[in-house]
Amino acid sequence: MAMTGALTESYELGPIRPPSEAYSLLIRVTRNCPWNRCKFCPIYKGSKFQLRSVEEVKRDIDMAKTIHDRITELARKSGRGDSVREAAAMVCNNAPNDACRNVALWMYAGGKHAFLQDANTLIIKTPDLVQVIKYLKETFPGIDRITSYSRSKTASQKTLSELVELREAGLSRLHIGLESGYDPVLKFMDKGVTAADHIAGGKNVVASGISLCAYVMPGAGGKKMWREHALETARVLNEINPDFIRLRTLTIQPRMLLHADVVSGDFIRSTDEEIVEEEKLLIGNLNCLSQIVSDHMMNLLPEVEGKLPEDRDKILAVIGRFQSLPPEERDNYKLGRRLGIYDKLDELNDTYRHGEVDKVMERIDKDAFDDLLFNLMERYV
Repeated sequence: MAMTGALTESYELGPIRPPSEAYSLLIRVTRNCPWNRCKFCPIYKGSKFQLRSVEEVKRDIDMAKTIHDRITELARKSGRGDSVREAAAMVCNNAPNDACRNVALWMYAGGKHAFLQDANTLIIKTPDLVQVIKYLKETFPGIDRITSYSRSKTASQKTLSELVELREAGLSRLHIGLESGYDPVLKFMDKGVTAADHIAGGKNVVASGISLCAYVMPGAGGKKMWREHALETARVLNEINPDFIRLRTLTIQPRMLLHADVVSGDFIRSTDEEIVEEEKLLIGNLNCLSQIVSDHMMNLLPEVEGKLPEDRDKILAVIGRFQSLPPEERDNYKLGRRLGIYDKLDELNDTYRHGEVDKVMERIDKDAFDDLLFNLMERYV
């Protein structure tokens, strides 16, 4: 506490980042989302999109450097000069603000990665973004990966030479929310893009040499359009051939615009087991050379991961193993996963965990089981 009491510096941070950027230095380049109409996203509703000036962002980078140097100095003064990581952990655990916590966590993890916030940093003028990236790398020479969110339409509107310029400046990866490759789903969700936009933007990024991480939303088609959603999303992904395909199961809560469609009956949610069948259809129709990643608590089966095409059979075997379980065992796993008791399907064999879930199962109304699972999922949005 004595160490962290000397830290008072701070700078602006945005609200979210991808799970894979949990240990990245966060630098806010834009505020909020320029589209901000997607029915499934509650993050930026009611907030105005703003471009931050290059000088403003540079000042935040300078402040991050000041915090970095202060933590390093605190380590030296406390006799921990050979263990900045230990000092960073202490600061992280007792940080006076979010900026200090982020810098400390980043230093604790090795200080190698940075993420540019918010929802669509690629929308700013290319020369301005190049300036930001170069200044970040000049200030922190140890950073070897810089990533950001983008929209497909924005990526399609950049020229290939602009994207190459950004890659050469140091932009390593773009995270793009594909969600679906089926136009009726995209229209219903008010995504503001078409499947053709996804393909154009994704192929542009891939051609530039920037790593592309495409996010897919199992469940986005609901009960009515799940099959077309799976097949058309596979088609679009095959056209793009992204480096990563990340699964993010649709979760709905009252603060989302989509919730009104659930209440009205215009959107009928797929159950966990229906979504597993959807994922099976999706993966079975993928012919791209991508890494499938299932790194979020919303996903029922985190073991649905691997490199295509060589791991396809292994991935589908995980799905097959779940589907072949007796109904009561599938229910036990679904509830345990949504309660946070199970981290993966293999833990269903853990007698203690299984028993803890059984105790809960005895107390719940079986007729409202799926609704209970939906409600539990809301905690993770």
